[in-house]
Amino acid sequence: MPSIYETLRSDIIIAMKARNAATLTSLRTLDAAIKRAAMDANKDIDDPLALSTLRKAVKNLADANTDFARGGRPDLVTANEIEIRVLEKYLPQALPIEKIDALIAAAVLETGALTKKDMGKVIAALKKLPEAALIDFGIVSKAVQAKLP
Repeated sequence: MPSIYETLRSDIIIAMKARNAATLTSLRTLDAAIKRAAMDANKDIDDPLALSTLRKAVKNLADANTDFARGGRPDLVTANEIEIRVLEKYLPQALPIEKIDALIAAAVLETGALTKKDMGKVIAALKKLPEAALIDFGIVSKAVQAKLP
């Protein structure tokens, strides 16, 4: 099975041949971001690096959409939504909320977390799990905060 980055590179070629400028620009921007992240971390490109860069790119676009909407720029909001849809194709399916809740409960028990001050221990335990690549830690941090007094 090809890696996320290999799939991205082959999709860039497909978009070039199809002369799909919007998709091509989005994919090339992501490709450059992944290469930069690999250089900054001084490591090879692998799926965890590609996934974290991809999630960061989608989050940045979504954050920019709120600013564009406040600024009265629906044209830029639409462009970002198209780019988000292109990039989301490379994200793996997220775990169901029931599974995430079970993982959080297990991590809270494992770490002995009692208050919100122990939240870092719970998040660290979750990041060590094999399912960590499928977890959106932005959502998880809010759920952990809700569970801990």
